[in-house]
Amino acid sequence: MLLGRVMNGQNKILSGVIEDGHIKPRDPLATVKNHESRVSLEDISWMTPCEPTQFTALWNNLHGAAMSNQWAIPAEPLYFLKSPSSFAAHDQIVILPVGVGRVVFEGELGIVIDRRCKDVNPEDASAYIRGFTCVNDLTAIEVVNRDVSFPQRTRAKGFDGFGVFGPVIATGLTWSDVTVRTLVNGRDRQNYPLTDLIFSPPQLVSYLSRNMTLMPDDIIACGTSLGSRPVKAGDVIEVIIDGIGTLRTLIADHAEAVRI
Repeated sequence: MLLGRVMNGQNKILSGVIEDGHIKPRDPLATVKNHESRVSLEDISWMTPCEPTQFTALWNNLHGAAMSNQWAIPAEPLYFLKSPSSFAAHDQIVILPVGVGRVVFEGELGIVIDRRCKDVNPEDASAYIRGFTCVNDLTAIEVVNRDVSFPQRTRAKGFDGFGVFGPVIATGLTWSDVTVRTLVNGRDRQNYPLTDLIFSPPQLVSYLSRNMTLMPDDIIACGTSLGSRPVKAGDVIEVIIDGIGTLRTLIADHAEAVRI
């Protein structure tokens, strides 16, 4: 089942099941009763499929990337947080910040937490996962090490629009059966299997729940692999995961934003 949030032509936000080119609103989302007639997706604007209290993302969590970059396999998950103001939805325009240098895309699998989660064992962690979504973890890579005394991952990954996820949450997805693809202007740039993850989704949920309380709608981005590269104004980035769909991001600069 695919779950999503959209805004209709009357600026009303609807949450529900995405099916056959329509959304079937449900309130609350977990119920089976439809509360409104279904709405065509041709008449809506996409919202993020959930509203996280926190967005946690992994670094160095793919064997292929670790080997290529000669990074040691981490003994425990390495992570950072993305700011709520960075959250962006499918088909949204992201404006490149001025003066930060190169900005790169990172296509990833996102975990969506279903219920309050604290100190959960790995074998029980899957029960706390509502489903999965697509993530584009945009990063101003020259900002990270601009000050040699302090790597600025939070700043580099927290600009407005840099935490893109959606378009939907897929329930019942077997994450180990799928690959992540990232296209830029229709050209393949990333293509990696999720079996290459160092720490699996249940392991990540368990580990993070011992560090912090995870709440419903929280996002965990599982990390990216090889192929990440800089983007420029005019680029269209698509993160594609079979069983979830395509997350599309439009890149613009400030001059284009004024014209838009």
